[in-house]
Amino acid sequence: MDERLKIIMGLLGGLAVFIYGMNLMSECLQKAAGERMKHILELLTKNRFMGVLAGALVTAVLQSSSATTVMAIGFVSAGLMSLPQAISIIFGANIGTTMTAQIIAFKITDYIYAFIFIGFIVSFICKNERVKNIGRTVFAFGLLFLGIETMGSVMKPLASNPVFTNMIAQVAGIPVLGVAVGTLMTLVVQSSSATIAVLQNFASQTGADGVSSVLGLTGAIPILLGDNIGTTITALLASVGQSRDAKRTAVAHSIFNISGALLFIWFVKPFAAFVQYVSPKGAEVEVISRQIANAHTIFNITMTLIWIGLLGLMVKIVTKLIPDGKESRSDLAVPRYLDKNVLAQPAAALRLVAQEVLHCSEMVQEMLDDVIRMVRQKNTDRLPAVREYGNALNSLHIDVEEYLAELFSSGVLTEQQAAQTARLMYVLSNVERMGDMSVEMAEAFLEGEEEGYHYSAEAMENLESSLVCIEKMYHDALEAIAGGKEEILDGLLQHKNQVLDLDIELRKGHMERVNKGLCDKKMSVPFMRILHCIDRMGNSCVNLTEVALNQMQLAYFTGEM
Repeated sequence: MDERLKIIMGLLGGLAVFIYGMNLMSECLQKAAGERMKHILELLTKNRFMGVLAGALVTAVLQSSSATTVMAIGFVSAGLMSLPQAISIIFGANIGTTMTAQIIAFKITDYIYAFIFIGFIVSFICKNERVKNIGRTVFAFGLLFLGIETMGSVMKPLASNPVFTNMIAQVAGIPVLGVAVGTLMTLVVQSSSATIAVLQNFASQTGADGVSSVLGLTGAIPILLGDNIGTTITALLASVGQSRDAKRTAVAHSIFNISGALLFIWFVKPFAAFVQYVSPKGAEVEVISRQIANAHTIFNITMTLIWIGLLGLMVKIVTKLIPDGKESRSDLAVPRYLDKNVLAQPAAALRLVAQEVLHCSEMVQEMLDDVIRMVRQKNTDRLPAVREYGNALNSLHIDVEEYLAELFSSGVLTEQQAAQTARLMYVLSNVERMGDMSVEMAEAFLEGEEEGYHYSAEAMENLESSLVCIEKMYHDALEAIAGGKEEILDGLLQHKNQVLDLDIELRKGHMERVNKGLCDKKMSVPFMRILHCIDRMGNSCVNLTEVALNQMQLAYFTGEM
């Protein structure tokens, strides 16, 4: 095989193994962490400093600042996080992403196949899901370094190629060119961790003198700055079609890295000297990988310390760049919270699903209010609104099911998260049933009115009492799911018995009124339909209550991550 083709194929193959290993490690770490991810995300709601810490921790787990940034954009778009909170998360994500370069800087070449073998055996033999995921993480960790080793071995001939070394000399001598090269590399690969790994490996090759690095730290730093700029494209792409604050969050990520590059580009040599001073000493090719990792960490920590004190200024800048305007959410059938960009992070995705379910439950609350108003005012003016809400609710139910289907197919859910998903769907099914019954009840009420018949005042009063009781049950059921308060649960069971008693009285009272001629017998069919709907709504409220009774409280509803 031609030498150049062999180098290209080896470099691309090693890069592919590295990226696959990094993504697999990220996925398995998330599964192994499981619900602990929620406790990390809980830090998001504290303050800017906790936000930075949370961003760093989550990114260290996900092994990708882009993933954390996309998650933050999804949360801010859904209204679950304020713009300052999201920006502080991004500051922390930039620190967390340096963990990958620090790991790569450890020379563990001799143990690569041991990691791969041990990880494979553990994941193959163990039945416990968490232990199995730990094994897969170790296996992926070995693959990551196998990719690095492959890239390093095929790049060795380049170090002695005069044409290539002349090109590198030009890049090293012109910092702006190095920034451009780093930016372009990351734009193509879509992973700053991958391009920094390539940079660390290449810089570890000896130059013509056989002692010094072919690139040197002063030549590597501009490329490193470019890598940081290139990684912002992922966030910008994720913000397309999102809310205005989501776009501002993505722009803040770009400003953070671009401002850092513009600042550090003037001090490449002093910065390199400082990094060399604080890094381990030794032959340049032996320590430059660690120096690049330290430069990456110091750069991001410094920029975070600068911008965390100027968080208010950053908010003003992005607000100025993307000014306020009219943002409409008038289409009820459009999901308000679901964001496919965060499907790879199950803890975040499930929180968005829970918020969408809560949104659907609020729509049902509006429908119940409209139906009660129809009965109380004895008119059907609100029927079109009830139907509109009902159609939107059915559409949202389908959207949530499709979203969860994608989440399941991604294979990132733990057993506990899969169970939580089933509970969310159970709640949503009962919420949708409440909506369907509200529409059917409103249409049954209209049926008699269109025929010119009217319900008696006594019948309307009894219907209103039953509906008010159902509304109270529904409200308390949702509170019980969120908080699981025993007093609410006791009250729900009492309301159910009250609805049953009212149902019997309504049926008995209607038949007596028909016998006395106070109500037309043709009203019996729509009236019984209404009673049937009330009975089924009561059953749905009881189903929701059982969710809480069986200790299936959905902390996602209350934001207690």
